[in-house]
Amino acid sequence: MSRIGKKPITLPANVTISVSDDNVLTVKGPKGTLTRGIDRDIKVEIDGSELTVVRPTEQKRHKALHGLYRSLISNMVTGVSEGYKAQLEVVGVGYKASVNNNILEMSLGYSHGIFFAVPSEVKVSATMEKGQNPKVFLECIDKELLGQIAAKIRSFRKVEPYKGKGIRFVGEQIRRKAGKAAAKK
Repeated sequence: MSRIGKKPITLPANVTISVSDDNVLTVKGPKGTLTRGIDRDIKVEIDGSELTVVRPTEQKRHKALHGLYRSLISNMVTGVSEGYKAQLEVVGVGYKASVNNNILEMSLGYSHGIFFAVPSEVKVSATMEKGQNPKVFLECIDKELLGQIAAKIRSFRKVEPYKGKGIRFVGEQIRRKAGKAAAKK
């Protein structure tokens, strides 16, 4: 049996969950509301402040969906109660980042600046302090959307392995390569 799938999800006091007849799960909390359609075979049982995900059979498909939906529901509960944050660091000489009306403007060494319209569900801010690399802060209640937006921003300038220039998560370790060896005598 799926170890992840059979773990119950404890609901915080300020989070409510409802399941409609057509298996659409709605999670409401202090930070907002999230909805997700669930496979018709998977059942969600709410018992007081605990939620369990139940699969009907031991088929391979049901086993896969069991753990998947348990993780997705757990992420939704955490999102509406606490939220998710991501911090990106822009490393490189002359690289800049600023935000204006949910539009992220970045100067990354290309001939033109990059303008990226961030969805309204994601709060974005940027800081540029003297002597430090510019940082971009993302905050959202949907973990999946936050990951997609962070990945899209990182794709504008991938980190190169020789000097380490590019966009990376704060604290991320980059595998560096040695440059050319010195000329032999």
